[in-house]
Amino acid sequence: MAETNIVVIGGGYGGLYTTKHLAKKLKKRHDVKITLIDKNPYMTMMTSLHEVAANRVEAKSLKYDLQRLFSRRKNVDVVTDNITKIDQSAKKVIGDNGTYPYDYVILAIGSQPNDFNTPGVKENGFVLGNLDDAEKLRDHIDLMVHLGSQERDPEKRAQYLNFVVVGTGFTGTEMAGELNSWRGDLAKKYNLQKDDIKITMMEMAPTVMNMLDRADADKAEKYLLKQGVDIKVNTGVVGVHENYIDLKDGSTYPTRTLIWTAGVKAVATAKNFGFETGRGGRILVNEYSQIPTDPHVYVIGDVALYDADGSGRGEPQVVQGAESAGKCALRNILSQINGGEPVKFKGTYSGFMVSLGPSWGVASLVNTFHLSGFFAILMKDVVDMIYFMEIYSGYYLFHYVMDEWFRIKRPTLWRGNLNRYGNVLWAVPLRIYLGLMWLVDCWYKVQGSGSWFTNKLQLQFPWLVQAATSGASQKAAATTAASGKAATTAAPALFSLNYDYGHSPMAVFDKMPSWVQAVTKVLIPNKEAALVAQKTMTCLEIVLGIMLVLGLCTWFAGGMSAIFVAIFCLSGMNYWVNVWMVFAAIAVMNGSGRAFGLDMWFVPWLQKKLTKLRYGVLKPIYHVDKNGIKN
Repeated sequence: MAETNIVVIGGGYGGLYTTKHLAKKLKKRHDVKITLIDKNPYMTMMTSLHEVAANRVEAKSLKYDLQRLFSRRKNVDVVTDNITKIDQSAKKVIGDNGTYPYDYVILAIGSQPNDFNTPGVKENGFVLGNLDDAEKLRDHIDLMVHLGSQERDPEKRAQYLNFVVVGTGFTGTEMAGELNSWRGDLAKKYNLQKDDIKITMMEMAPTVMNMLDRADADKAEKYLLKQGVDIKVNTGVVGVHENYIDLKDGSTYPTRTLIWTAGVKAVATAKNFGFETGRGGRILVNEYSQIPTDPHVYVIGDVALYDADGSGRGEPQVVQGAESAGKCALRNILSQINGGEPVKFKGTYSGFMVSLGPSWGVASLVNTFHLSGFFAILMKDVVDMIYFMEIYSGYYLFHYVMDEWFRIKRPTLWRGNLNRYGNVLWAVPLRIYLGLMWLVDCWYKVQGSGSWFTNKLQLQFPWLVQAATSGASQKAAATTAASGKAATTAAPALFSLNYDYGHSPMAVFDKMPSWVQAVTKVLIPNKEAALVAQKTMTCLEIVLGIMLVLGLCTWFAGGMSAIFVAIFCLSGMNYWVNVWMVFAAIAVMNGSGRAFGLDMWFVPWLQKKLTKLRYGVLKPIYHVDKNGIKN
């Protein structure tokens, strides 16, 4: 049977989404092979470059390795190569390091910043086109503030400490907001006042953030102004020099840092493929996301131009547009393979979200719901999480949450309360004390007449304990009457979260809730099962205590401690004065692997072993040799 080859060029949002869904749809078709080719061995989360540029997250947080993403998909080959040509007559994709046959090809090579040939931008300005750009800008900003803090000349000091963002679209707005959130830390680092560092946004149009509804844009503008960001409208930059910029009105503005975000265009290599292009160098496609002259060549994402309304502008160059085009391409390829009807492109845009720093933003959902502040940022994070679900990557979904909420250098939407970089050393005494509580509690259970390892029943559940006979009860009553002494009434239990001397502590539950009793009765129906359960519980408590004292698998031990205490409370076997153990157990879970203990060595070792076991060996370059063996 002849093999059908599908080649996807570009591992960005659109290319990755399309490859993932093609692989899933065609997983039972052993005659179909998919090859994903990208010049990098990883996908970059381009929408978060401003977070790296403003030193909120590390660059590695935005790199999603293609090996991890496709190691479980046997019908996908990942190749690292720079594609230079599509030979339509020979049906081959040609790269710097190999040639790849295709029956269907999807071109998803993305976009790059567009400086509109403004003099000096390439030489003296900064853009956000890739991770290298973001890291270069981050290091430059830090250096400028450092030099500015040492400069005594007011004019030169202004050049160092003035930061200009040109353009108020998604990238420019988010860059300005993120830089503003970094400003306080920079000022503190170099002993400056926050106002010494000046951020200015410049926009040629009379209004800013024109990609948003006017009400949302006005709200965002008001927030930035309140934060001390200067916004200049009707201001065009016509020249960029080393220490100042030329403005359209003939004036100049002192700065050594101009960040150009005023537009994007198709990547420069798009013209090399020989297809017809339109505005911004984007490749023209028809309503099926194909080039008009060849139904086997698809173009999606920022590099594609589908001019449905004849305006020449095409679809918005956003992630949702790339996904919509990817859906169109994969459905049509499946139709061509399986013999079905083609479908037309339909752009789906559920809303737009813009962050103005790590803890504030604006969002518009389905043109109906308008959010700002905490809820807008939360929704932005949720949308990013949904993308990871769409590409079936639980691994990177987990790490996205960790990088955005826990491994943060500055407070995010949770105000820093989840920050993993906080000082967790002080949790060590609490962890050891909690562990000792388990061990001390088990001491009487392992020795003496009250040992839980004997055949004496210690779990006093109602259906296990034989009720006292009525005759015995009557005899006890007669004896009491004969003695002429009044029966002593036990003192009532006292509710307290702290042991109060002279009073009996109050149980969380006097008796099991009915639903707990029903479940427990199924699990422990008789004395034999109860004896096994009490011995097993004692062993587990000892193990938890040892793990907490040694700091081994702290996250697991803390979580299990909280669960055990909750179970004991529901079983009528625990008191309010011990409820603190639940909160202590949750507290010691934070810092697992970083606080003093065996986890400092065990957790990194375990992560390394599990990564290699599941994903194999990660490499800087992936390719397939002539025998079809992945390397």
